[in-house]
Amino acid sequence: MEAMKETVDLSLREMRETFASGRTRSVKWRKTQLKAIIEMVKDNEEKMCDVLFQDLGKHSTEAFRDELGFVMRSAATALNSLDKWVVPRKSNLPLLFYPATGKVISEPYGTVLVLSSWNFPISLSLDPMIGAISAGNTVLLKASELSPNASAFLAKTIPSYLDNKAIKVIEGGPDVATILLQHQWDKIFFTGSPRIGKIIMAAAAEHLTPVTLELGGKCPTIIDHHSVSKDIMSIVKRISGGKWGSCSGQACISVDYVLVEQSFASSLIEMFKPVIKSFFGENPKESGCVARIVTKKHFQRLSRLLNDPRVQASIVYGGSMDEEKLYVEPTILLNPPLDSEIMNEEIFGPILPIITLRDIQESIGFIKSKPKPLAIYAFTKDEKLKTRILSETSSGSVTFNDVMIQYMCDALPFGGVGESGMGRYHGKYSFECFSHEKAIMEGSLAIDLEPRYPPWNNFKLTFIRLAFCEAYFKLVLLMLGLKR
Repeated sequence: MEAMKETVDLSLREMRETFASGRTRSVKWRKTQLKAIIEMVKDNEEKMCDVLFQDLGKHSTEAFRDELGFVMRSAATALNSLDKWVVPRKSNLPLLFYPATGKVISEPYGTVLVLSSWNFPISLSLDPMIGAISAGNTVLLKASELSPNASAFLAKTIPSYLDNKAIKVIEGGPDVATILLQHQWDKIFFTGSPRIGKIIMAAAAEHLTPVTLELGGKCPTIIDHHSVSKDIMSIVKRISGGKWGSCSGQACISVDYVLVEQSFASSLIEMFKPVIKSFFGENPKESGCVARIVTKKHFQRLSRLLNDPRVQASIVYGGSMDEEKLYVEPTILLNPPLDSEIMNEEIFGPILPIITLRDIQESIGFIKSKPKPLAIYAFTKDEKLKTRILSETSSGSVTFNDVMIQYMCDALPFGGVGESGMGRYHGKYSFECFSHEKAIMEGSLAIDLEPRYPPWNNFKLTFIRLAFCEAYFKLVLLMLGLKR
C-alpha cells in the first residue's frame, strides 16, 4: 500500500499543479477533452461492450442504451452548451444599490475525486467526469474493483485520449479508497450505497470538502388501476423493462416494489408472466438478455433475502437461482412480510415484491413511513392522487406513467434527498455540481449615502428601515425633509 500512497501523492500533486497553471480553465481545453471522450467511446464501442459483458453479462444493446450512448449524449450536450454555461449571469440588483452592478460567475472547484460504482461502470465513471471537465476541474477517477474489466479498460484507455496531467484513473479496492479519502480534495462525487456514503461524508468533513452523494433506496411504484385500466399492458411492460431489463434490477433507480389494490393483485401477476416470457424467453438464463449478479457476495445476499421462509412462501413467480452462473431468475413476490429484510433494504436485484392495499390512496402513507427514496413511480391519471404524491411525499424525483426515463433526460436534475443522496447532476446541473458560483458586485464611488455611517440618529434609522422595505418614494420624501 505504500506504493499506492506514493502514486496517489504524485497524482494529486501533478493535478494540483496543472489546475494552478490555469490550463483547465480554458474553454478550448474543456472542449478538447469532451471531444476526446466522444471519440474514445466511438473508437472503443466493441471493447466497452465486451468488458460490460465480462463483468455483468450485459447484452450489447443494453450496454449501448444505458452506458455508451448515454455518455456520448452527455458529452455532446456539454460540448454544444459550454459556451452558454460559462457566460457570467447578470443579477438584477435592487434600486437601492444603484449604480452598482452584480453578476455570478461559475468557477471550478479545483481537484475533484470521483468514486464510481460497478453496476454502470462506464457511464457512472464518465458522466460525472464530463461534468467536472466542463466546469474546468482536474479529475481523479477511482473505478470500482467489482467491475474489474471495465475498470482496467478505463485505466488503460483514458490516458490515451485525455490530458493525463489533469485527468487520472486509479484502480483498486476499499484500501485504495481509504487512501484517497485521507487526502484533501476540492470536491468529492460518490455513487454507491448509503452505508458507504456516510463514510465518504465523514471523511470529507475532516477537510470541509463539498460532496455530492448519489445513493439509492427502495423506489416504490404505485399502480392506480382504476384510472389506467386501458393501458395496463403497457404499464406491465414498462415495469418489467425497468425492473429486469436494466442490469437485472441492480440499479439505484430500479423499481423496488409495487403498490396495488388487493382486488387487482392476482390479475397483475398473471399479466406479468407472459410479458417476462416475451422479453426473456422460456429460459431467461440462456436468453442473453438478463444481466448476471455482479459477485458471489451479492448473489449470496439476494439468496439470503429469498431464503427467509416467510419470503419463500410469498413467491408467486420465478425464484430459481444458479450460484455458479450468478443468475437469479426474474422473481415476483406477493405480500412478503413488511418486517422482513427484503422489505427493509434496497433489493438491488431481479426480485419484485407486490404489496397490496385496501385503497390505492393508502400508498401515500406507506411511502411516507419509509426513508425518502431516490424515485417514486406512479401510474395514474387521477390528478388528485398526483397532487397528493407531489405534496405529501418527498423523493429525489417523481415520474408519472413511466419508470427510469428521468435518468436519461439531461434537461432535468438527477439526485436524491435524505438517505437517497444529496446534490444533483446531469446536463447543466452537472456543470453546476462541479462549479462554485461566485458572486461579483461592483460598486460605484460616485454616490455615498451618509445614513450607512455612524454617528447614528433617528433620521438614519428611519432611512435604513425604509431602505430595507424598498420604500423608495418614502425615501425620497425623507431626503427632501417631507417625511419624518
